[in-house]
Amino acid sequence: MPIAHVNGIDIAYETTGNPDHPTILLVMGLGAQLTLWNERFVTALAGHGLRVVTYDNRDTGLSTDFGSWGPADLPGAIATAAAGKPVTAPYTLTDMARDGIGLLDALGVAKAHILGLSMGGMIVQLIAGWHHARVTSMTVVMSTSSRRGLPPGKPEAMKALLTRPQSGDRAEIVRHAMALRRIIGSPAYPPGDASLRAFVEKNVDRRYYPEGIGRQYLAIMASGDRVDLLKTITAPTLVIHGAEDPLLPPDCGRDVAALVPGARFDLIPGMGHDLPDELCDDLAARVAAHCHAAIPPLEQPRAAG
Repeated sequence: MPIAHVNGIDIAYETTGNPDHPTILLVMGLGAQLTLWNERFVTALAGHGLRVVTYDNRDTGLSTDFGSWGPADLPGAIATAAAGKPVTAPYTLTDMARDGIGLLDALGVAKAHILGLSMGGMIVQLIAGWHHARVTSMTVVMSTSSRRGLPPGKPEAMKALLTRPQSGDRAEIVRHAMALRRIIGSPAYPPGDASLRAFVEKNVDRRYYPEGIGRQYLAIMASGDRVDLLKTITAPTLVIHGAEDPLLPPDCGRDVAALVPGARFDLIPGMGHDLPDELCDDLAARVAAHCHAAIPPLEQPRAAG
């Protein structure tokens, strides 16, 4: 696993596809390792002429963790936020956006397409808002502007996201993770037990680190909304959202698209808060078409021969 030293920490990453093709940086969500990306989606993007870069966010997977800061007190942070007071966190989404830019720097990529999923969608909003010259296009998947007043997620989905397994036993961790994936997943495309178990076990065995989830949640709470920043984004923007998302309802995605000048909003029937196999080819085609349309003619890759 290659490691890049950026922004004062180590970031674990992978690349897929032809290094001469335009780069798309994929940014994952809350507590999600790079292995949470559906391999079919990544492979399809590469097949559409994109070099795909995935990575572990800080406090996740094989990247630097912030265990020395201690566990997050989420109930206390929620109470603090409800009282209108600032939430204390070891880092913010701003730091995580800088990690993404730092990884592009380490890879020698001057300008890239960026795609973020859920919390990753928040991070790419910050990258596109602050680093116009570095972003060819932006795709925001199942995310939000964090504007106050947007519809909340379903209580059972939020509870499942923030609840820990009943024990540290591997079997219980896998059971809990499978239950979570079913609760937040796409109701029209439920995974089979065997494929879901294999997917979950792969991620649990790579690294199970729930402490990082709490601190990343603090980072979201400490970072506020991006309403004003979204209005300044100049990169061509595609917003993709599942019609059945139980964590971030579709109005959250609609809000992002309404705030970014010229953004397109694609609502996907039957899709929840995941990337099911059945939708990966279609979603990759949408993203790739958006990326290639955003490349100026003089920067288009030349055809071989």
